[in-house]
Amino acid sequence: MIVVMGNMTTLIDFFTTPLTYAFMQRGMISAVLVGIVCAVVGTYVVLRGMAFFGDALAHTILPGIALGYLISGGDKDVLFWWALGTSVLAALGIGAISKNSQIKEDTSIGIIFAGMFALGIALISTVRSYAVDLSHFLFGDVLSVSVQSLWLILIFGGVVLLVIFAFYKEFMTLSFDPILAATLRLPVGFLNNLLLALIAVTVAVSLQTVGVALMVAMLVTPAATAYLLTHRLSHMMMLAAVFASVSGIIGLYLSFYLSIASGAAVVLTATVFFLTAFGWKKFRGG
Repeated sequence: MIVVMGNMTTLIDFFTTPLTYAFMQRGMISAVLVGIVCAVVGTYVVLRGMAFFGDALAHTILPGIALGYLISGGDKDVLFWWALGTSVLAALGIGAISKNSQIKEDTSIGIIFAGMFALGIALISTVRSYAVDLSHFLFGDVLSVSVQSLWLILIFGGVVLLVIFAFYKEFMTLSFDPILAATLRLPVGFLNNLLLALIAVTVAVSLQTVGVALMVAMLVTPAATAYLLTHRLSHMMMLAAVFASVSGIIGLYLSFYLSIASGAAVVLTATVFFLTAFGWKKFRGG
């Protein structure tokens, strides 16, 4: 009985000890909020085959981060606004070039992605301390999220979710049957640009949590995991949100106890969920 009680106490301590630190509490809240927003937006990214766009967009905001750093001296909250502005402009720019150019969409994305990323590296290289000060934007540092950053995530993430739910039927029609959307005379151009802008805001909101290098994983992996288990959009969104949130929580515990990068731990956990779902699907003959 004493041994059982001792083991129970040890197990409770395992889960509660990290939460005695304020930075872990903020990190958990941030990981859950970002996970939900990324998962919901990510369902459309997966359904419409926009993974490359999401990856490119995450990298194209690097010049904005670099400029924000040079101007503000590294204030994370100021960097968020620069990242947000750059991501929205880059998203709409890619959309405009892809629509009005003879060049194919993936080629346009690749050109802008490479050019903007190179510009970001060039700007960052002018800052001697960039390796230390900006590395968390490349690889994520959820454990350094401030209270003000949490409010920014909550507000902008909430706006993204509200817009998605307000245009749920329109986005669903556009994702599953673009021809039907045009036949119904839906404002296809406006809806496409709105979705691109929502992805851009999501990228900016998630930047500090998982970073530029891992951003596409949070947009794609939880949604792809849910897609393996259900093809109903509403269920897919809910399952993806659960997978992303749980990945964030487990990832932070792994980061705390194993001393590994928090963003990488979160993404690796999400990847394990995907591989498990994929294996289960194959085992069931799906």
